[in-house]
Amino acid sequence: MWSGRSDDAGPPLDRRAFTAAALAAALALPQRAAALTEPTGASPVTNTIAILLYPGMTALDVVGPQNLLAGLGPIEWVAARTGPVASDTGLSLVATHDFGSCARDLDILLVPGGDGTPAQMRDAPTLAFLKERAQRAAWVTSVCTGSLILGAAGLLRGYRATSHWCVRDAVLPLLGAEPVAERVVFDRNRVTAAGVSAGLDFALALAARLRGEAYAKTAQLVAEYAPQPPFAAGTPVGAGPETTTAAQAILADLVAGARAAATGR
Repeated sequence: MWSGRSDDAGPPLDRRAFTAAALAAALALPQRAAALTEPTGASPVTNTIAILLYPGMTALDVVGPQNLLAGLGPIEWVAARTGPVASDTGLSLVATHDFGSCARDLDILLVPGGDGTPAQMRDAPTLAFLKERAQRAAWVTSVCTGSLILGAAGLLRGYRATSHWCVRDAVLPLLGAEPVAERVVFDRNRVTAAGVSAGLDFALALAARLRGEAYAKTAQLVAEYAPQPPFAAGTPVGAGPETTTAAQAILADLVAGARAAATGR
């Protein structure tokens, strides 16, 4: 088994550090190529990214996009308070910044979805933070039901947007958005993704806008993102009535809570 060292090497490489270094090097290739056309002395392009964390978020809404956006620049993990924040399946992520210490001028502001969405739709400090940062953010984005939180902050009124299928058509219109049954929706500087796994598609699409198709393709290949799901059950149409009914039962509390939060009840 490869030990991560050569005969004359020092201590073995930490596998996580090696993987991170290899990914960074691979993602930098398109940037290096582009740099050949830039004036001598030009600074590398970096983007400041803030990802909102809150109790009951869906971890994949956060971790999937983060994995593909990490090469673009520094990421701030933001919550009402710094420290561990539990997801809706119990996995905790660590907030490194609170609302006050988060960078004021952001290139990307990302809001995930999750079972905690209805509570965040009613949370005044969260909504105030999003409104304030969105005024100057280059891209205001969401994954899954995170679009409902953006909507509750008044940030999707008059915009085309998507969300998880269970709330897209039922709740987005209550927040002034035009629901669109697409995987990723761009409308001016708003970018919304459908449910959970669509966050990967969203991240690649946004990376392509920011750094070009070659960069995004490289990121996709490094991640070996070539999905081949064992079932065609990722949408209600593909899943069929019986499976859809079962899923609706699981999601019923989320839908009811989101509808109530959107209507102020």
